[in-house]
Amino acid sequence: MTHYLYLVRHGEHQDAEHGLIDGPLSARGRRQAELVADRLSGVPFDAVWHSPLLRAAETAKAVAERLPSVSPVPSALLFDCVPTGMTPDTPSAFEPFFGGVTEAEIDAGRAQMSDAVGEFLVRKHGDVHELIITHNAVISWFVRDVLQTPEWKWMTLNQANCGLTVLAQKSGRPWVVFSHNDLAHLPFELRTGLPEVPLV
Repeated sequence: MTHYLYLVRHGEHQDAEHGLIDGPLSARGRRQAELVADRLSGVPFDAVWHSPLLRAAETAKAVAERLPSVSPVPSALLFDCVPTGMTPDTPSAFEPFFGGVTEAEIDAGRAQMSDAVGEFLVRKHGDVHELIITHNAVISWFVRDVLQTPEWKWMTLNQANCGLTVLAQKSGRPWVVFSHNDLAHLPFELRTGLPEVPLV
């Protein structure tokens, strides 16, 4: 018996190019959502949750249109957030990122992710399949928690728009990362949202 948690980052949104924090899906983002829905079409989901932010809510709606048996439910535990601030072991290269983040935002993010781990990374009886549509930092924190790495390591994990990460837990065993940022369902031109790296 295995509990599977499927984590999907929202699709690309229209305002991403203009530096705005939220907005409706772009045409490319909607296509990404449709393709990840097709990829997941054979999974017998027991529950589907999503962040209340528009880009995640529209991704969930697009998935539900392709998978009519699912009924996505918003959860405030899945909002975009900053789970930690600088810690003594955080590499100094990350300091500029925190320059625009307030202590209040960090405290709120830490509390949110503590509650989110307590809510979603909890073993349920039987074979369970649950889908979460959320944000990069939230997925990174879940993966970091499962791997039990230092807190700052969430900043080294990135997911593409509509990338698929799967966590799994068999009865009596710890959670494992089954797959991370799987993009097999997305053609190259639809792989957006990752930090740019040189092609070698």
